[in-house]
Amino acid sequence: MEEKNIKEIEPKVLEQSSDDLQVIDDLVKTPADQKVFTKVKVNFRRAPIKRRQSDKPKDDFEQKVLDLARVTRVMAGGKRMKFRATMVIGDKKGKVGIGIAKGMDVSMAISKAVSKARKNLVEVPIIDGTVPHQVRINDHSAKLMIRPARSGSGIKAGGVMRIVFELAGIKDVVAKILGTSNKVNNAKATVKALNSFIPQAVEAARASKKAPAQPATYSAHNQNRGAFVRKDKPTGHKKDRGESK
Repeated sequence: MEEKNIKEIEPKVLEQSSDDLQVIDDLVKTPADQKVFTKVKVNFRRAPIKRRQSDKPKDDFEQKVLDLARVTRVMAGGKRMKFRATMVIGDKKGKVGIGIAKGMDVSMAISKAVSKARKNLVEVPIIDGTVPHQVRINDHSAKLMIRPARSGSGIKAGGVMRIVFELAGIKDVVAKILGTSNKVNNAKATVKALNSFIPQAVEAARASKKAPAQPATYSAHNQNRGAFVRKDKPTGHKKDRGESK
């Protein structure tokens, strides 16, 4: 009985499979399908790679390396070597920032430090190319003194302070390092000092710069000397001060 069942089933399966094969052959041989197949084949060609140009606007920040050192960390498996970079960035329009980062190589450390400096930007109030008033700061071992200077005197500072002032856009200033000579600590203290100006003093300095100057008059007492003095400023003579002998 089992053999009869097998013989009856086999022809049906063969017939179905042969019909399926004939249908597939007919579809492949049709010219329309060949055209579609060639179109798909053309579409699979590799297109040239187009590099995307970054749409980010170019910023005006300049960057400089303040310090670059190789540091080690002792681990259980041995010493691990890294590089530490101290970077300062500024747009020379009143914005400056400092960043310190470590990396396995120099380029990685510099890129990390620049990204940190962008996050730590401070705005410096600049009045006629100089700072508003004198400031002293003690930041751990760093001690600094910064005071304004006359127009045209230039930057009278050394070390990392000069670099920070240039990138901040300060043209005339007098500064002095009174404490440690460590570059990293002095750079941090400089940025901290530039961010510690009193707002009331800044507004007063700006108001005094905008106020018109009083006219100068020719003094009769200083006729022989040929000096010009102001009306509201008395001279050393008693007559000019309104005093009698």
